[in-house]
Amino acid sequence: MPPTKTNEDTRLQEARESFSGRLLTDAQFEEAIAITRIIEREVSKSGTFKDKLGDYSYAMSRTEKMDAVKAETIIRDLFKSRTGQTMNQMREKFAEREKNLPKDVKDKAYEHAARIGEHVSAGHKMTFYRAYAAEAQVFGEMLGITDAAAKMLMREAFKETEGSELYDWGKALDETYYRPQIEAEARQREQSHAEESPEPSPSNSERREGEPRAQSRLSLSGAHKSAQSDSSVRRTGPRPTRG
Repeated sequence: MPPTKTNEDTRLQEARESFSGRLLTDAQFEEAIAITRIIEREVSKSGTFKDKLGDYSYAMSRTEKMDAVKAETIIRDLFKSRTGQTMNQMREKFAEREKNLPKDVKDKAYEHAARIGEHVSAGHKMTFYRAYAAEAQVFGEMLGITDAAAKMLMREAFKETEGSELYDWGKALDETYYRPQIEAEARQREQSHAEESPEPSPSNSERREGEPRAQSRLSLSGAHKSAQSDSSVRRTGPRPTRG
């Protein structure tokens, strides 16, 4: 059962007052707590945490100018303070529940697998993989197992019931429902852009066409005046003396 908001607030306060929490600024503490939530979601999704713990510890050590081992220790401590258990304890609980599933689990798994088609065909531009992940999360939370374990049960139940692969059905769903929706959206977007694009007005076009002629007349006029001025200079200027 997920913690209530009161329990969550109490644990956050305890985490802030812990040894590792006291070492951090407010910004560092908020970022470290956010990382613990990311790792908690990874444990519930895949049953693993080491890769993300290592990646985020390294990133935190670089940006906050601390040793990577220290950053990992801080994240582990805050995770335990916030959730009430270590990362490994959380992982082991998921694994233990996956070994003790109810007898009707395959029937429930097939029901959730079948609902994928409802999501994709409903017209909400949802892909098979997104619908598959959503149903696996709901099914996993119901049984207290990871999303990965729920997905495996759904695949197995679908194959036993339908005699075909869940992924093959998913591809057909995308081709039948998702792709036409996206293609229609793309056409609508192109049409909208075409209607919004302004066309040059005739006055602007005529003005642009008239500009070269006006410039040409100005150039000729200027050249004529320049020639008259040169002629005047030649007539009024001093003449060379003859020897």
